[in-house]
Amino acid sequence: MEITIELLLVAAVLAILAEVTYLVVKLPRQALSRKQGRPILVDTSVLIDGRIIAVAQSGFITDTLVIPRSVIGELQFLADNADHDKRTRARHGLDVVTELQNIPHITIEILQDGSKASEGVDERLLTLAKKHSAAICTIDYNLNKVAVVEGITVLNVNELAQSLRMAYLPGERMLLELVQKGQEQHQAVGYLPDGTMVVVENSLKNIGQSIEVEFIRSLQTAAGRMMFAKPIEKPTQQKQPPKQRPAGKKPVVQTQIAEAPRVYHSDKNDHHLATRTGTNANQARNKKPQHRPYKQKQRTSSDRETSLIDLVDKQ
Repeated sequence: MEITIELLLVAAVLAILAEVTYLVVKLPRQALSRKQGRPILVDTSVLIDGRIIAVAQSGFITDTLVIPRSVIGELQFLADNADHDKRTRARHGLDVVTELQNIPHITIEILQDGSKASEGVDERLLTLAKKHSAAICTIDYNLNKVAVVEGITVLNVNELAQSLRMAYLPGERMLLELVQKGQEQHQAVGYLPDGTMVVVENSLKNIGQSIEVEFIRSLQTAAGRMMFAKPIEKPTQQKQPPKQRPAGKKPVVQTQIAEAPRVYHSDKNDHHLATRTGTNANQARNKKPQHRPYKQKQRTSSDRETSLIDLVDKQ
């Protein structure tokens, strides 16, 4: 009987020692894991967007991604009752949840907070973030602003994409210093302030100079980022040819032909001139002579007689 009691005491002591050993070994590890990061609450907008998969696969997310059940309920509601475009996007969001669960090095947890948030999903996320000291992963602009006001850490995928965006896009120009020869014989190489290599075509002669270039394309590889550009050729100033007169008729130089004055010797001549032109004698006398070259006519015998009669009458 006494042996049985002793065996029971030994077993109890061993059990206590085993439990103490477990607490000593296990509890510090849990506390350390708690210090390494905080849970990240995933918003509906991030699941519909889908870029969270690429971020998770890259290995930059080491914390636990927590998807509230209310977020999945909102996706289900949109997939059943919204229009065609929203249904398609909501179904894509549900597929994103499945893909995140299949990534081996990512821990996904479904938080059972209810399938429907009566106060709204955004308000539910803010409440859960305060309760569990968690961050919120979202691309919703308004939720981002409210969370920052409430003092909650926000992981915005749009801000991450903006920070990783190319500093210069195709079509933009800048002044670049060319420092070395490129791989091809006609290429020269320069570097952006962030260290990005820029290969400039047809610029071998400009090595050691700073020229204006225009970016034409970019290349993203596992080894880094590279951009290609072309030099901007400055237009050469051409001498303007002398102004030419517009083609047309040559200016006509009017030459005035001296015309011998026409002398009228008598009223009969006026009457005779008026009869030939169809005017009266006064009009014939005051009519300006036309600019025609004067041709002297040979005086006939009748003209001589008329001139003599006029001369006699005047005397």
